Amino acid sequence: MRRSVLLAALLLVLATTGPVAAAPPSQPGPLAATPIQIYGAWHCGDDFCTWGTARTAAQFDSQNHWLVDRGDGRPSVNLVVLSFVNPLDLLRQTTDATTLDGVPRGMTSEIVQYFTARGVRVMLSVGGITYTDDWDAALAENPTLLGQRAAAAATRLGVGIEIDYEQNTGPNLAGLQSFIDAYRAVHPYDATGARPPARLTIDVAAGDRWLIDLNRKATADWLRAGAPVLDYANAMVTARPVAAGTAQGNWQEHVDGKPQYNPPVPPLAPAKFTGAVYLAYGGKPLPECVDHATSVQKAAAPYVQSVAPHGAGSTAGMLGFMFWAAERPATRGIGTVPPNTCEGGAGAGATALAVPVPMPALRQG
Repeated sequence: MRRSVLLAALLLVLATTGPVAAAPPSQPGPLAATPIQIYGAWHCGDDFCTWGTARTAAQFDSQNHWLVDRGDGRPSVNLVVLSFVNPLDLLRQTTDATTLDGVPRGMTSEIVQYFTARGVRVMLSVGGITYTDDWDAALAENPTLLGQRAAAAATRLGVGIEIDYEQNTGPNLAGLQSFIDAYRAVHPYDATGARPPARLTIDVAAGDRWLIDLNRKATADWLRAGAPVLDYANAMVTARPVAAGTAQGNWQEHVDGKPQYNPPVPPLAPAKFTGAVYLAYGGKPLPECVDHATSVQKAAAPYVQSVAPHGAGSTAGMLGFMFWAAERPATRGIGTVPPNTCEGGAGAGATALAVPVPMPALRQG
């Protein structure tokens, strides 16, 4: 009897008020994910990040086809960063057995076009840990000319430039400012991303506890939402592979900043950086390369797509992922060459995350 009374009462309410309106489709729920925009790989060539020998596109493809074909004809990534250019060689326009006009001989227009013809953006990384002293020397010698020559190389090859200056103690920030100013005088900031040479980025540590001075300067002056100088930063990998939770803890340090430091490190907008994971390390394939289901990028993707701003920026979610590193990143280890290619890891992740190729205009804050 009580059930029939309740049912009658419910029917009366529905008859007089109508059905409850559904939430507007434009109002995402709390678990809505921000689309990934950057899904890229640093690339070390076949000689452990030297790029000292020119290669044909056919030979290069035989070792790297997975980057432009995840198995269904679509690229596995939307960005490749050729690593590394020695900044002192670039400044002095060195020409020798492995370098031509300051750029490694393997970083040719043919290799750039191998990627860009398939919608994959290309950048050159200037520096790396091996060339820290050469960054110091180049910035002391003539940072403005270095910026101009980086801009000229970017123009010639149709690429962007990444600053990888890994000086943890007393970095030459005034010199680096002059480098950036000189580069931007040639290639002004372009929010649309339409001009590849206008893309200028910087690498910072995995978290806020290394490269502190560089990170503080970059966050405060070059990566502010609404006042762009550099396009974005890459939070680099740790010394060895870590679990997703550890990686997320490092990335959260950038989002939070370090107010307890003296001087403090300000917070960084999530839309102004990517997080990096290992693609190749040691003598056996990593899930990041061969098994997306058990990979760090799969476990970390919900965080990367939803982390909220904490003092800087207005939109949730980081820009995406970077992978270290394609082909032969170290003298020991298997790298990502056949048969250990990465369609099943990074490639499957590109499908799961609906990575756009080509890369769209980036969120600005």
